[in-house]
Amino acid sequence: QVQLVESGGGLVQAGDSLRLSCAASIRTFSTYAMGWFRQAPGKEREFVAAIRRSGATYYADSVKGRFTISRDNAKNTVYLQMNSLKPEDTAVYYCAAAYIMRSVSIPNEYDYWGQGTHVTVSS
Repeated sequence: QVQLVESGGGLVQAGDSLRLSCAASIRTFSTYAMGWFRQAPGKEREFVAAIRRSGATYYADSVKGRFTISRDNAKNTVYLQMNSLKPEDTAVYYCAAAYIMRSVSIPNEYDYWGQGTHVTVSS
């Protein structure tokens, strides 16, 4: 059974940094594309970043230049380094895995989801 477990969330001040991790129990992790989404209270889930098995990366415009997605296939883990955090980054952050992904920003393209980790950025 595939499990994705996020960690690294917390309460920080504007301008601070956090690094989220997502550990995946996927035997063939390196063959999956991985993504990060977030959902703020009262809002829909939105795309944050993705990394294909090739290493190609994609970002939402709102986080471009501040967030960096990376993966360590030896550890079955994907990371999201978040710098210069803003109050509007406050949300529950989810990681997701997709075996076949045509559109990185569409939630339905992903096969597996984690339970999420909370990130709160105070002003």
